[in-house]
Amino acid sequence: MCVMLTDRANNSSASTAAHPHVEFDKDGDRATIRLSGAWTTRNVRRVDDRMREISHANGFSSAVIDLSGVQMLDTAGTWLVERLRTALLQAGKEVKIEGQSASWGALFDAVSEAAAAPSDVAPVEHPSMLIRFLETIGKTVYAFGGDFMKSMHILGATVRGAQMKGSGRSGIRPAAIVHQIDSMGIGAVPVVVLMSTIIGAIIAQQGAFQLRYFGAEIFVVDLVGILVLREIGVLLTAIMIAGRSGSAITAEIGSMKMREETDALTVIGLNPVGVLVFPRLVALVISLPLLTIIADFAALAGAMVITWAYSGITPDAFIQRLRDAIDLSSYLAGLIKAPFMAMIIGIMASVEGMKVGGSAESLGQRVTASVVKSIFVVIVVDGIFAVFYASINF
Repeated sequence: MCVMLTDRANNSSASTAAHPHVEFDKDGDRATIRLSGAWTTRNVRRVDDRMREISHANGFSSAVIDLSGVQMLDTAGTWLVERLRTALLQAGKEVKIEGQSASWGALFDAVSEAAAAPSDVAPVEHPSMLIRFLETIGKTVYAFGGDFMKSMHILGATVRGAQMKGSGRSGIRPAAIVHQIDSMGIGAVPVVVLMSTIIGAIIAQQGAFQLRYFGAEIFVVDLVGILVLREIGVLLTAIMIAGRSGSAITAEIGSMKMREETDALTVIGLNPVGVLVFPRLVALVISLPLLTIIADFAALAGAMVITWAYSGITPDAFIQRLRDAIDLSSYLAGLIKAPFMAMIIGIMASVEGMKVGGSAESLGQRVTASVVKSIFVVIVVDGIFAVFYASINF
């Protein structure tokens, strides 16, 4: 906002107007502050320090701010005048403004109201560590509730059927399921075999080392067999699938969400859950048990090699002892968990993918959250199964 006094400035433009100037005269208890020149945003910095000095001056009880010499005035200049007036009033002095043009009234009123308005910025509060800790717990529980409801929505939509179309007609696409099995199942075989073999070998080596002190190295076969078949095989496989395939599901669905492809599916009458989630969920439920079987054999093979080289237990003796140590329940105890863990990984990954916003940063955050949450829930579910099996002596 810029207001010009044409009758005083003789129609002079901003380029020819004089620089702002301040004169301060004191006569007894009365002070006169004469302002002149162009008081605009471009020039007021020249007199800012001088105005601050006058606002702290003493030795007078009343002051007159004379604006008759001002040629140009805008919001910045008005604010300096208003700041000076307010400072003198707060110091207990009487202040009067003279020589003010009628056209400046609205400008002074607006600046005065803005200066008197309360600040919208709330004071910064620093709650105690206990309050911050409880707040974090509350937010986590609330977020968990939201994720649970979204997971149940996706699970219900999937269990209801592969309804690709809004009309409710089933549209199961075997080709899409086979493609996802190839991507998430067959593609994961090398890393699952490698990691399971190494883990099985490590368990066998450490077990043999500890049991050697008791002369019971042969019982390392019992240790490896029960631990791998009941716990390690399926848990390790689920964790690797959560990191490999779960993150891929979140990234794929999230990228489509960013490009509004999921909205386009809805517009053309297709169900995004049926098109995107259902094939991946079915592929995981099929692939994870099969990968668990492969992981079990790989871990036992790695343990067999290590016990043969480290403890002198031949493969024939290893297999014979393994037959005596385990039964069908040991094998089924781990395999039963696999479909549940596959459902958890697929649903958690899909939920996080659907929560992706419109930025690459959001996509990265959701992928990270998908992997972390999936692994956490998988471990919790494995512990629940372990407690349940112990309670029924399975």
